[in-house]
Amino acid sequence: MMWLTIATPPTQSLDQLDKIMGSVAPDGLRARYVCQADGKFQVIAVWDSKEHADRFFREVLGPILARVLGPEPSGAPAVTGMEVLREFTPAVTG
Repeated sequence: MMWLTIATPPTQSLDQLDKIMGSVAPDGLRARYVCQADGKFQVIAVWDSKEHADRFFREVLGPILARVLGPEPSGAPAVTGMEVLREFTPAVTG
């Protein structure tokens, strides 16, 4: 079952966000998109499973945030997760 997460990272700097996002290729990550809504960044990611997403947020993201933002980042990202019920991909036309 694929899993989608929407996270609000604790930074307002696109440069810092680039450093966070570019520092690791998470296991089980299918795609990741950065958007901005109401002046806040949103990171939308599609994972192979909820377990992959949970492991990344639990074990990997904390040390990355500490390295990029300092030992006391301004809070952990707010994360919403949901199961992907259908995946629709555009048909390839030739």
